Amino acid sequence: MKKLMLSLFIAFGFSACSLNNEDMNVDCGADADKAFTGIPLLCSYSVKELSPNPNALLIGTQEAFDRSFTKNTSTCPNYTETPIDFTKEALIGIFSGLKSTNGYSIKVTSILENKCEILVNYYEKAPQPGETLTSAATYPSDFILIPKTTKPVFFKKNTEVTDNIVIGSFNKQCTGADCQKFFQINDFNILKFQNVVAGGYDFNQYRSLATTKKGDYTLFVKSVPAEILSLKGQTKVYGTPDAVDHGGVYFELRQGATVTKVSIDNTDSPDQSAEVKAFKKAIQDKITSLK
Repeated sequence: MKKLMLSLFIAFGFSACSLNNEDMNVDCGADADKAFTGIPLLCSYSVKELSPNPNALLIGTQEAFDRSFTKNTSTCPNYTETPIDFTKEALIGIFSGLKSTNGYSIKVTSILENKCEILVNYYEKAPQPGETLTSAATYPSDFILIPKTTKPVFFKKNTEVTDNIVIGSFNKQCTGADCQKFFQINDFNILKFQNVVAGGYDFNQYRSLATTKKGDYTLFVKSVPAEILSLKGQTKVYGTPDAVDHGGVYFELRQGATVTKVSIDNTDSPDQSAEVKAFKKAIQDKITSLK
C-alpha cells in the first residue's frame, strides 16, 4: 500500500502511530478490502467549523465528537438515528471545502487495510451537464464508520464513474424488519441500505453497509430493457405494486444528471412486456444474491 499523507488529514481524539518514514523496513503484508458503514450524519448534526479548504477528520471519542458537531432536529424524515459506539467504532469525515454552487459531492469508495495502516479511497464529483444549479455556498462531505483502530489512516483521491443503479424489493403492507431490501450498485462498490421506509426512496437519509465490488454497474446495466432506458429521467409504475398482497421491485438509474425511476408489480400485469418481466426477474435474482 502506498503511504501518502494528504493535507486532507486531521486527527481529533484519536491515537495512531505515524508511518511517514519510507526507509523503515517493515513488512506490512497484503492489502485487504474492508467493509465500512456509511452514515448520514448531517441529518441530525451540523459541523461547528467548516473550512473553505479540503480536509478530513478522524474521531475516536465522544468528547472529540461533541467538540466538532452540534446536535440539530433531524432534517431527514425517514432517518433512524443510531448512536455511535466509540468503544468499538471510529468516525471518518471527508470534506471538499467551499463550493460556490450545488452539484458537487465527495464520497468514500473503498477502504484497504494491512498490518500497518488503513487507506481510504474517495472521489469528488463536479456538476454534471444539464444539472440545475443554484448559486449558494455548499460544503460537500461524506461520513463513514470503521472499526476502532490504532493504525494511521491515509487518504487517496481516485477518478470514478459515478453513474449507479438502485434496486430494491418492497411491500408497503409488510411491517417486518426485512421487508424492504435496497442496494446501490456502482462500478466500485455495493451499498446495502439499512431500515428503508416503504415509499421513502431518498437514499441519502439511510445508513449503508459498503463492500468493494468492481464492475457490477457496467454488467447489470446491460440487462435494462430498451423501453426503460428510453424513459430518460421519467418515473414509471408497472401494474399496482402498492396493492394489498402485491409488492414489487424498484429500479433507479442515475446517469449524470438524469435520474430514471421505475416500480414493477410482483404480479405480472398487462403493461409488463416480456422484456420487463425478464428484467423484473433479473432484479429479484440480484437482490437474492446480495442479501
